Amino acid sequence: MAEEKPHCKVVLANSIAKSLLEEVHDGLKKIDRKPLLVGFLSSADPAARVYAEWTGKTCNENGFAFELREVDRELLEDAIIDANNDAKVDGIIVYYPIFGNRQDQYLQQIVDVSKDVEGLSHRYIFNMYQNIRFLDEHNQKKSLLPCTPLAVIKILEYLRIYNTILPYGNRLHGRTVTVINRSEVVGRPLAALLANDGACVYSVDIEDVQQFHRGEGLRKRRHEVVEKPGWTLENCLPLSDVVISGVPGDKYKVPLNLLREGAVCINFSSERNFSPEVKEKASIYVPAIGKVTIVVLLRNLLVSKR
Repeated sequence: MAEEKPHCKVVLANSIAKSLLEEVHDGLKKIDRKPLLVGFLSSADPAARVYAEWTGKTCNENGFAFELREVDRELLEDAIIDANNDAKVDGIIVYYPIFGNRQDQYLQQIVDVSKDVEGLSHRYIFNMYQNIRFLDEHNQKKSLLPCTPLAVIKILEYLRIYNTILPYGNRLHGRTVTVINRSEVVGRPLAALLANDGACVYSVDIEDVQQFHRGEGLRKRRHEVVEKPGWTLENCLPLSDVVISGVPGDKYKVPLNLLREGAVCINFSSERNFSPEVKEKASIYVPAIGKVTIVVLLRNLLVSKR
C-alpha cells in the first residue's frame, strides 16, 4: 500500500484578512466620518502600483476614503508636507521604492507621526526595536508597527503559533523561527518583533546569519543580536518550526530538503519563495500575505486616530 502524503493546510491571506476586517469594522463604528487615507505614488515599480490599487479597493469596500496622488518624485517631499498640514487627511502611505537609496529613508521621516499609518517614522521604529509598546506613560496610545511585519504577526496569531496561555509579550517562548531576508523594511523588523515576543529567531541574509533572542528564560526586556559565524540555512532550517521567507525575484527557492517535517511556512515576497513541493513537508503553508498587509494598514489608521 502506497504511503499517504502528509496533509498540509494551505491558508490564503483572504481568510485571515476577513477575521481582521471584523475588528476594523468595529473600530470604524466609533468614528463619525470616513477616515481619509492619502497614497503617494512616485514609483514606476509595477508592484507599487498593484499595492496602491489594492489599497484603494480595500478602503472603498470597507468604509474608508482613499485618494491616490501620483506625484513626480522630485515634488514628493513638498506634497507630503502639504498632506501633513491638511486637517482632512487622516493617514498617509507612500509607495516605495522611489529613489531606492537613503533618500527614501529621509522621506519616511517627513510623514507626520500622527499620520504615519505605516509605522516607519523614527519614533515608531525606535519603540519597536526597544520593545516599547506604547507612546504614553499611561499605556493608552499604542505605538504602531510597520504594516508588513505586523501582518506576519497577525498571521502567526491566526495560525495559533502564538501561545495565548503565556503572558502577553512572551507568547512565542519556545518557538524557533527562521526569517530569510534582512531588509530594513520587513526582514530585520520582523526578526526583532518575533524575538521581542519570546522566539529564538535566525535572521538569514546573503552575507551571514544572526540570532535574535531575549536570552535564556527571556531574562531581557528587549532582544539582543548575536552573530553566528559560518552558519547558513543548513544550520537554521532543521531547527525551525516556522520559516518565513521574503527574497525578491523569481530565482530564489527555500531548499525544501533542509525543512523540518511539519514546519509552518510563510512567503512574504511578491514572488513564490517556496516551490509547490513545500506542501509535502510543511504542516501549514501561507503563499502570500498582501491582503493581510492592507487590512493591517487600515487597522493602523484607526489606532492612530484614537
